[in-house]
Amino acid sequence: MNAILQAIQADITTLDVDAIVNAANSSLLGGGGVDGSIHRAAGEELTRECMGLDGCETGQAKITQGYRLKARHVIHTVGPVWHGGTHGEPELLRSCYANSLRIAAEHNLTSIAFPCISTGIYHFPPDQAAQIAVETVRAFLATPSSLQQIIFCCFAEADRLRYEQLLQKS
Repeated sequence: MNAILQAIQADITTLDVDAIVNAANSSLLGGGGVDGSIHRAAGEELTRECMGLDGCETGQAKITQGYRLKARHVIHTVGPVWHGGTHGEPELLRSCYANSLRIAAEHNLTSIAFPCISTGIYHFPPDQAAQIAVETVRAFLATPSSLQQIIFCCFAEADRLRYEQLLQKS
């Protein structure tokens, strides 16, 4: 694994990377939280492109252009709503990360930034979500791909510290 993994505290819409990941809802047409922020920053062209994608299932991912963002692409993924962990939520969250990484690699992207998927209004426990995110990224990077930089972009300091702690473990 030669890729750089890092945790930062920032507004994901400001990052200059090949792709930012949008924690989207299944319509892909914008919503609250990071989803709404990305749609507002990218502009109405993003919403227009998303209208043609016919939504997205939980755990899956789709790619669009970045439009007015510094990021050249947006990879939209729909995280699971937490229902106690007995309805496949961990596996679905793992799929969000794996499918986003797969799409990035298929498009020969070198840098990608993830938000904390499903930990906001979907109430996924942040410690478990971060563990799944880091494990899934590390597993993906065990095979060669174009990806050279993976950023866990955290809105809150507590989330950044959580990811930093996980990244320090080998």
